[in-house]
Amino acid sequence: MAKQISSAGVKAAGPGPEPEASRDVGKAAAATMMAGPLAGGDHDMVGETSEEMDQERLKQIAAAGNAHFHRLGWKRLAVVTIVEAVALGALSLPAAFHTLGMLAGVVLTVTLGFVAIFTSWLVGQVKLRHPEAASYADAGRLLLGRLGYEVFGAALVLELVMVVGSHALTGSIALGSLAGGGGRVCSIVFSAVSAVVLLLLALPPSFSEVAILGYVDFASIVAAVGVTVVATGVQAADGPGGLAAVAWSAWPKDGVGFSQAFVAVSNIIFAFSFAIGQFSFMDEMHTPADYMKSIWASGLIQIAIYTLTGALCYAFVGPSVQSPALLSAGPLVSRIAFGVALPVIFISGSINSTVALRYIHGRIFRGSVLRYVKTPAGWATWIGLVAVFTLFAWVIAEAIPIFSDLLSLASALFVSGFSFWIPAIMWFRLLCRGKWYAGGNLLISLGSILAFVIGAVTLVAGTYSTIVDIIKETSDGSAHRPFACRSS
Repeated sequence: MAKQISSAGVKAAGPGPEPEASRDVGKAAAATMMAGPLAGGDHDMVGETSEEMDQERLKQIAAAGNAHFHRLGWKRLAVVTIVEAVALGALSLPAAFHTLGMLAGVVLTVTLGFVAIFTSWLVGQVKLRHPEAASYADAGRLLLGRLGYEVFGAALVLELVMVVGSHALTGSIALGSLAGGGGRVCSIVFSAVSAVVLLLLALPPSFSEVAILGYVDFASIVAAVGVTVVATGVQAADGPGGLAAVAWSAWPKDGVGFSQAFVAVSNIIFAFSFAIGQFSFMDEMHTPADYMKSIWASGLIQIAIYTLTGALCYAFVGPSVQSPALLSAGPLVSRIAFGVALPVIFISGSINSTVALRYIHGRIFRGSVLRYVKTPAGWATWIGLVAVFTLFAWVIAEAIPIFSDLLSLASALFVSGFSFWIPAIMWFRLLCRGKWYAGGNLLISLGSILAFVIGAVTLVAGTYSTIVDIIKETSDGSAHRPFACRSS
């Protein structure tokens, strides 16, 4: 059993929150290590247990680990939360607008966006009041004890593995489109290649490192969406009758059933899933109190991108709009758009992998310096977990090869809770002081009740609707069979 270094005031239990003094010690120790024997990668520690190591070296590793995992500022946090959510969310919305109608699509996107900002504020307040909560699983412990820790932890991992599977599926579609389609290469090969890329990009264990890729990611999604919107707009303007001839509607499409409509609603809810990683992200911030700067920047940018993408693509393409939206621009432009979108497809997916794996790895190696991924043994365990997690995500992508339904199922089962009804419960259980209807609490309480209703309805109706839709599409032949080659 690895020893904890508590006597020195430096936590070996993991990269969680610690006093400012510990952070200063960590920074100094990190500088010392760069010039000391540990700078070479701890090659002499392979195969050693913590009992065999010198206590001072353990302290140095733990201190440097804490310093390494507390470098995230609010600007980088904004980038991380944007790229975690925007990629697949933006690609699914034009088809959702077609199903629900332009009016309902715009109203729901804006409304749900501001509710998500509100619930993220609640999540951040819980983190500030309980700095020991390093993941959503720890929030579950605050609410329900050990049972909550286990249930929330399992839900966190399942949600994120489904999201990464969605990225693998999108990557398969993108690579197939770039290859020209036609069935020359089995789509399973493309999804396997996507999984390998997702694995490689998930190897950096720190969000501050991943955030650097996030700038590329953000530019990628803006460029890809921009290419698609401009191309579809030009095509619509040059078509017979011009833009006025596009048959978009402010109202739901004819014959839309409850299941199909709620799948579309769930896709919009999925687009605002950034709260799921918020505990983990804030745990790496050097100034956690700045988190709302990130949430406002991220939330408003997401609302703008989603509303413009959904409304403009639907207005330019009409009833033939597809999901992912990049398929709607015609063969040539779709290839260009997918080529530009490759960074966002893979980088965003890798960030979701990192959120899940930081929880899993930290839980397995609680109390051990392996948690900091600073030694060869730490890297070996981290890489192994990344490989296993990505494999599970790939299996899910092939088992549910329907893009909108895969997003909808993840949204209904998990995003409904992590982003809506669970933060509402946190307000009443962990944050509210005094009567919920007291003057200073009433508005927050009403907002929490609204968030709870949105989340609860999505959990029940969304899950039912998605399962019904998956059964329908697979039984009538309109969807591809699991683990089968499909045309690109």
